[in-house]
Amino acid sequence: MRNQSIKAALVTGASSGIGRASAIRLAQEGIFIAMTGRNRTELEHTAEAVEKTGSRSRIIPGDLTRENHARDCIHQTVQHFERLDILVNAAGIIANGTVENTSLAEWDEMLNINLRSVFYLMQLAVPHLEKTRGTIVNISSVTGPRSFPGLLAYCISKAGLDQLTRCAALELAGKGIRVNAVNPGVVRTQLHRRGGMDEKKYAAFIEHSKTTHPLGRIGHPEEVAELVAFLATDKSSWITGETVCIDGGRAQTCAR
Repeated sequence: MRNQSIKAALVTGASSGIGRASAIRLAQEGIFIAMTGRNRTELEHTAEAVEKTGSRSRIIPGDLTRENHARDCIHQTVQHFERLDILVNAAGIIANGTVENTSLAEWDEMLNINLRSVFYLMQLAVPHLEKTRGTIVNISSVTGPRSFPGLLAYCISKAGLDQLTRCAALELAGKGIRVNAVNPGVVRTQLHRRGGMDEKKYAAFIEHSKTTHPLGRIGHPEEVAELVAFLATDKSSWITGETVCIDGGRAQTCAR
C-alpha cells in the first residue's frame, strides 16, 4: 500500500515539450506521475527524469484518440497509485490549413486529438477527482482567445478547449474539482517540427517570433510548467475556470 497522503497525477503528451516539463515539475512537488504519449522511448526518458526527483512514475504508451487507451490511462493510474488528484492534458498537434484547403480528415484529426480526447479523459477522471477534490489543467494556446490565419483547425480546437475548460469548471465546482487552462505563445518544443516545418523554416519562424512577442523571445517548456504546477496544486486553491496566457505578451498585440 502506498502513502495515501501523496498525490498522483496523470500527464498526457509527457514524451516531450510542455507535457514532459510539467511531469517533471509536478514530481518536484512530491507528486507521483503517470504519463502517456505515443513514443515509448521518450516516455521512458521522462520517467527517468521524474524518478531522479525522488518521485515515482508509471508510463502508459498509446494513442489517446483510441477510447480504450484513454480508459486504460485512468484505470492504470488509479490502480497503480490508488488515487488520482491531477489531470494535465498536454497532448496535442498543430498543422497548417485554411477554410478553403483543410480537408475533413485533417479537421477530424485535429479536433479528435486536441479536443475530443481531452473531453473524454476529463469525463473518465471526474469520479476519481471528486474523491480527492482534484484539479484539471488543460494546455491550450494563444490561438484560443486570438485568431491567426492559416491555422484554422488548430485555432478552433484551442478555442473549443478554452470553452470546455470554463464550462467544466462551473459544472464540477460543486464536486470540489477545479479546472483551468494555460495559453502559451510560441514555446521551443517539437510541436511545429512535427506539424511539418523543416529545420530551415523552423529557425526562420523562431527568429520572426521574437518580433511578435513583446518580451522579445519565445518561451521555454519549464516556464509553462511552473504555471501548470501552480494551477494544479493548492497554491491556486481559489482559482477555477481561468484560461491564463503565458505568452510574452503575444495576446496583447494587434496585427502589424
